[in-house]
Amino acid sequence: MKINDSVAFVTGANRGLGLALVHELLARGASKVYAGVRDPDSIKLPRVVAVKLDVTDAAQVAAAAAQCGDVSLLINNAGIARLTSYLDPAAIDVAREIMDTNYLGVIRMSQAFTPILQRNGGGAIVNVLSVGSWVNSPELSLYAASKSAAWGFTNGLRTALREQGTQVLGLHVRFMETDMTDGFEAPKVQPQDVAIQTLAGVEDGLDEVLADDITRIVKQGLATGIYLSPLQR
Repeated sequence: MKINDSVAFVTGANRGLGLALVHELLARGASKVYAGVRDPDSIKLPRVVAVKLDVTDAAQVAAAAAQCGDVSLLINNAGIARLTSYLDPAAIDVAREIMDTNYLGVIRMSQAFTPILQRNGGGAIVNVLSVGSWVNSPELSLYAASKSAAWGFTNGLRTALREQGTQVLGLHVRFMETDMTDGFEAPKVQPQDVAIQTLAGVEDGLDEVLADDITRIVKQGLATGIYLSPLQR
């Protein structure tokens, strides 16, 4: 699909990759961008409509879908990360919190907007995943598990929506220079570069975007068991 004249909805749109995607959508000529955020007052950009949204709240997801019936591109970007080992006594509670946003939030939004995309000609869904969909590390084990789950959902959703003509793109990327990764001592890619690659992938009809060299190497290494080694920062 073409970004020019499209109507997009971006979750978690007030910072990091979400904000970079909003700017890139506008630069590519999107006619309107809905910014799904917990605090609508944080959005003050022309051609951007702030929508109060917590993707863990089913009522707010339903309200967003009811308000935004002209959407042709949904970008499921909202996500959280917690540095908690799977052996931590709090791991179960933390896993529920992470999964509710990173996995179940993607399902809620996709369910709510699939009929809208169908009415509007098919359109596209972008799910923001991670190199952590495929490799893991002790301190990021719960976050990575949520991205693995979201990757599996993305692959199933792509098949389910093929008949209605909806493109489903999975974005995989390593650490980005965002608030979420503040304090991580690791090479990071710039959100704007990732946003450019992602929207180019939408326009090219791709199923998947691998946004950096490390992610591409990891994907190539799946057949050789690279996932058996811990993720290196």
